[in-house]
Parts: sequence; C-alpha cells; structure tokens
Amino acid sequence: MLQGKVLVAQGGGPTAVINQSMVGVVIEARKLPSVTKVYGAEHGVSGIVNEEFLDLTQETDANLEAVAATPCSALGSTRDKPDEAYCANIFKSLQAHEIGTFFYIGGNDSSDTLRILREQATAVNYPLQCVHIPKTIDNDLMINDHTPGFPSAARFVASAFAGVNQDNRALPGVYVAVVMGRHAGFLTAASALGRRYPDDGPHLIYLPEKAFDMDAFTGDVKRVYDKYGRCIIAVSEGIHDSSGEPIVTKLASKVEHDAHGNVQLSGTGALADLLTDHVKSTAGIKRVRGDTFGYLQRSFLGCVSDVDQREAREVGEKAVQFAHWGNAEGHTTGSVTIHRIGNYATEYRLSELADIAGKTKVMADEFIDNVNHDVTPAFVDYLRPLLGSDMPTAGRLASPSVPKVNK
Repeated sequence: MLQGKVLVAQGGGPTAVINQSMVGVVIEARKLPSVTKVYGAEHGVSGIVNEEFLDLTQETDANLEAVAATPCSALGSTRDKPDEAYCANIFKSLQAHEIGTFFYIGGNDSSDTLRILREQATAVNYPLQCVHIPKTIDNDLMINDHTPGFPSAARFVASAFAGVNQDNRALPGVYVAVVMGRHAGFLTAASALGRRYPDDGPHLIYLPEKAFDMDAFTGDVKRVYDKYGRCIIAVSEGIHDSSGEPIVTKLASKVEHDAHGNVQLSGTGALADLLTDHVKSTAGIKRVRGDTFGYLQRSFLGCVSDVDQREAREVGEKAVQFAHWGNAEGHTTGSVTIHRIGNYATEYRLSELADIAGKTKVMADEFIDNVNHDVTPAFVDYLRPLLGSDMPTAGRLASPSVPKVNK
C-alpha cells in the first residue's frame, strides 16, 4: 500500500513521452489520502544520492499537464549505472527522507537498479516498494510488446525517411542514414513505414540482429542503384561483422567510449561518413550523401504518437495502482509491462524486476527479411498501430508523359 512519501525519477535517454509517465505517477499518487508527499529526484539516481528533490505535491495540475505534453526529461536524467555500493548510497538517502516507494522511469539498467535496491531494503527489513516504469526508444525491454518512447521515435524515423525519399527522387543518388540502435534494430526498421509506393526508399535496411558484410553492402547498393537510378539506405548504428565487432570500430581510426565503456555510437557521424566514402570509392557512384539522425529521434517536438502519449501516461498511472493495491498475486514491487491483445489494444501487468533487469530484447526473425535487407509485412503490421492516428503521407504526380517530338 502506498503511504507517506513517494519518489519518482527519470533515467537514461529522454523520450518524447517520458514526462507523461512522470505526470501519471504524480497525479495518480496525489489522489491517495495515504500519500503525504510526492517527490521528484533531479537527474535520476545521482539526484537521490545528492538529495536533490523537488516537492511535486505542490505542482498545479495545469502545469503538470503542460509538462506532460513536452518532450524530454523534465526532472533531468543520468547515465549513471549503479553498482551495489552506489545503490547503498541511494538507499541511505531514501531512508533519511523516509521514502516508502520509489518509481523509476527508465530502461533495463534502471530496472536493475531497483532490483538491487529492493534486495538491500529486504535485507534490513525496510519497507521499500520499487516499481519500474518502462521507457526506451530502442524498444528492447524484455516481456514488453513495446516500450513508451519507441512509437514516437519510430514515427519520427518513418516521417524523416518519407521526406528523404522525396528529396532523393528529385535529385537522385545514394543516401545513407544512420539510426539509433546498438543491439536492437526496431528503430531503424521503422524507416520502412515511410514507404507508400513500390519504388520508395529505404531500399535497403541493415540491422544489428544480422552480421554486416562491407563487400556485400556495396553490391547491394550497386544493384538497387542500377534498378532505380537511386538508393536510400537505413543503417543501425550498431551494425557489426560476423565476429560481433562494430563496423565503426573496424573502419574508424579513432573510437570513443561512453560512460559504460561501450563504443560511442550516437552523437557522431563517423559511421555514415565511413559508409558513404566506401560507396564512393568502390561503386563508382558520384552523388552519395550521408546523415546521422543522432539525438533528434528522441525528443522531437511536434512528431509525437498519440498512442504513445496515452500509453506512457497509463504506465505511470498503473505503476501507482500496482504499488497501492498490488497485482492479482498481491505483488506491489516489479516492472510495469505492456502486452498487446486483440487488434489493437493493450493491457498492463506487473512483472518481476529480474525478468527485465540487465536483459535486451532484439527483433524477432519473423520481422526481418534477410534476403532483401528489408522488414517483413509482419513487422509493418506490428508497428503501424503504434505510430498514431494521423501519420502524414506523401503524394506523387500522376500526369501522363508528353510524347517527345524533337528527337
């Protein structure tokens, strides 16, 4: 049961709808007479350790709704990945402020933090409820059909490729765009939803679920270019060779690493530059351009799925309800998970933290067309209802050609 003080925080990369989840927690928790305070930690778990809290109990509903409709993390976020010692400091701060329930909005690292905290609290018989609220544009959380943040980012990617396709038809050539996705290719695969006509791009899609071969890539580009006189390519930032080595590390002279020790893939145009240079030098095609979508995908204002907004709010509300009343088994700690039913509806369940924490979901084989470097109709059917009710589409002139007379 929720009582006393509760805390909400946001972790990892921002999304276009993460504030919906935070506001869902705040408003739902404030309805309960047993809740005395709703705190928000600034910059995730680092804010908890440093006792940087906001008293969200005093926010007006109107301002909360304005924040909910605003992309990015209103509370700020962090890339800290707490170990046992770090979690001990988090726990010490939670105890000092007499916080009985902690809602953490984030990905699999965030759920792992809650798993550790729950174990530490249980060891000293401190009544701490920990509820993980899913969020990630990568769509790579286990058990979930999809995760809040992904549909809006997918909508951005699909819309961007639809626009790129128009540009590429007007001025034909080869275009390569690198999309976020270290291990899971869901976001890159979303580029296929921007197609309307049979010759629309992207014509080739490369995902981290399958090994990437540079020579085969060049051949694929040349084949498509010879067929259409142009070629649009969507590439996941995490593409790798058959040994698992990221392509960017194989070709780049200097490689950066992030705070977790992973090769830095986002925020750099290295992979796009490497691929376009390779096509220019080996395929004999002069007009070759490359882009890296980078952070634009995460919190793009004005390109938000209404389905994503609604579900992001609901997972926040359900987190509070599960913490207060428990699920069917009486559990009040866990991870809120999204499950697809019918065509199309969702239901929310409270799953074990250990089933989410530290694990990564990738695209199923049934979603990937290995032969044509594309996605299957099953993936299109999976993603389409998530993109929202008003996806824009591109038009095309249908006038007949005038016969040539001056030959």
